[in-house]
Amino acid sequence: MALSFTIIGLSDNPSPHLAPDVLSVISGGKVFSGGVRHRQIVEKFLPNDSSWIDITVPLDGVYAKYREADCHIVVFASGDPLFFGFASTLQRVMPEVPMKVFPYFNSLQMLCHSINLPYHDMHIVSLTGRPWKEFDNALIERRGKIGVLTDRQKTPDEIARRMMDYGFTFYRMHIGEHLGNPVEEKLSSLSIEGASKSTFSSPNCLVLTIQDNAPERRFGIPEGEFNLLDGRSRMITKMPIRLLSLQKMDLYKRKTMWDIGFCTGSISIEARLQFPHLDIKAFEKRPEGKALIESNSRKFSAPGIDYRIGDFLETETDETCDAAFIGGHGGHLEEIMRKVHSHLTPGGCIVFNSVTPESKAEFEIVSEGLGMNLYPAEHIALDNNNPIDILKAEK
Repeated sequence: MALSFTIIGLSDNPSPHLAPDVLSVISGGKVFSGGVRHRQIVEKFLPNDSSWIDITVPLDGVYAKYREADCHIVVFASGDPLFFGFASTLQRVMPEVPMKVFPYFNSLQMLCHSINLPYHDMHIVSLTGRPWKEFDNALIERRGKIGVLTDRQKTPDEIARRMMDYGFTFYRMHIGEHLGNPVEEKLSSLSIEGASKSTFSSPNCLVLTIQDNAPERRFGIPEGEFNLLDGRSRMITKMPIRLLSLQKMDLYKRKTMWDIGFCTGSISIEARLQFPHLDIKAFEKRPEGKALIESNSRKFSAPGIDYRIGDFLETETDETCDAAFIGGHGGHLEEIMRKVHSHLTPGGCIVFNSVTPESKAEFEIVSEGLGMNLYPAEHIALDNNNPIDILKAEK
């Protein structure tokens, strides 16, 4: 018999009511698999002569046992196995293996059912073994309803503390623990501050609902609102120049952006707020930059910027970028451009704001030497400040 799967979704109820077709599959099975909790729930339904394969990490060992068994395996999983679940994982790892799924409600559906919350417009984010990026993006976008799958590290209280750090206190958090378990199920509805001071048992999930006091997303932050390097207002890209520079990079179609010489972090923060999908890496030589970008990121609710302190030219990386902004070069413009160019994807661009004829000429000469396509310069002057040339070169 060739390898195939039937995957059955379960709630956390220790005495589940299984449908007749599910019971038929179980009674005819020989090899079963699932987590420890799943086995405790279904053990009374299993045939006496059956065997069990525990689902434990690393999963490569589990897949190897499946292939070694080379037969029909009945797998038990939580909720809907096709909703960030084990069926989706098996499809990715073993796309050629036949599969039938008997789903249960997923945990977020169960939570919404319990609190009578319509969920057709809910934005879903999984933090189960995943980074913060998609969650941060949903907050920056001011999503009205965010369903979050948690794990034992990214717990509701840890999530709430991150939201507090970045000023996202205008949500309410609805938490469901042990959903489907008639004895242990617990529902909570808390402010973000209240959730940050509470503890929750696993498994759990949560839904965030935006409140009426949520501030509007901003388009352009006045430079006077940023925390500055030693209070020096000349050390920050002015708002109109900043927005034009971001427009030059066509960031709506980019995936990654590098901000070289970030100083206060104004370019990175503005890009993060306007283009949440971007992966942003910011570089700054001065150690003072660390406190500045951290305080400004929190002040303007812009989590998720990957900043690095140290000389960009000495920073080793094998990563690529689609767009780069050079905000400071310390007399090493050519070397920085050449290094950026070596990491730039085809069609990627470099944008630089020149304040002197010499730096403008150098940017143009280096760009031509690298075989890049130079765009016409945008010449702009603000108030009594020196005029600036916004320059762009494309690989």
